[in-house]
Amino acid sequence: MIGLGWWTKQQAIPAVEASDLCETTVLVSSSAEKASSCASRSETIARGISYDEFHDGVAADAYDAVYVVTPNALHLPFVETAAELGKAVLCEKPIESTLDRAERLVAACDDADVPLMVAYRMQTEPAVRRMRELVQAERIGDPVQVHGHMSQQLLDLIPNPDQWRLDPELSGGATAIDIGMYPLNTTRFVLDDDPTAVSATVRADDELFEAVGDQHASFTLEFPTGVTAVCTVSNGAASASHLEVIGTDGSIRLDPAFAPWAQRELRVSNSESTASYAFEQVDQMTEEFDYFADRVLSGGAILPDGEHALVDMAVAEAIYESGDVGRRLEL
Repeated sequence: MIGLGWWTKQQAIPAVEASDLCETTVLVSSSAEKASSCASRSETIARGISYDEFHDGVAADAYDAVYVVTPNALHLPFVETAAELGKAVLCEKPIESTLDRAERLVAACDDADVPLMVAYRMQTEPAVRRMRELVQAERIGDPVQVHGHMSQQLLDLIPNPDQWRLDPELSGGATAIDIGMYPLNTTRFVLDDDPTAVSATVRADDELFEAVGDQHASFTLEFPTGVTAVCTVSNGAASASHLEVIGTDGSIRLDPAFAPWAQRELRVSNSESTASYAFEQVDQMTEEFDYFADRVLSGGAILPDGEHALVDMAVAEAIYESGDVGRRLEL
């Protein structure tokens, strides 16, 4: 695991400990001392090394794959090194801070012929997968519109005004490119389709978000089938999330949708009936790690892959551009 922020320590390491198919053996941080100090979090962790040591190939025999969870703009160098070492890669979303850097990251894995998965954990979430199945089975007729939302109070969750998400050089954006990936990518997954145009508004109310430019964002995605998806995201609003697909013969709504610790409910309504489905709470990260490990161990195809993630990066860039120029943009 490369990068030892709160997500790695509180979510990822425990999730792998519960996994049936993989284990954490090496931690990588800014210093070997910091990495070693976290080794007690799992009995399987044998080494703690620095970023420089990772790039030098130290302890490379102790792991088969890497999980990259550094600030966005630092993904590329670590993935490039992992590819050179012949290691499979699970990279956090967004895949990088800009489309150009994301393309270089994907190319590095392609050139080295190493597996690359991007950590869209909603795609291995049972409730989301069931939602996709029902939509694809036309249980609500043909999809017409989608509503997606995610919001949180970022500075309450991480009360540090100097955090990397507020640094445009490290993040590429605080909101649309970050939590905006949840309604954007999950909509693509549920519809099994990619948008062809976008229009957006982006704003920052809090002065701490001024440098990065986006505290709140709303964007409309247009799909080739005629479906439109209206998505709203905010890092300065009460915690909430949902995803709803409205079709010609009904609707399906997941609420809450995206928080990893939320108890999900799926509500399906059509001309014949209305039903609600409660899902057993699962650790989304364990589901994701087990899927990744299964694909690496079996040599099977991995989805979502790098090419899939590049679509989101192109959309994110278009969201920011549309918000800046104030008009619809084709993708």
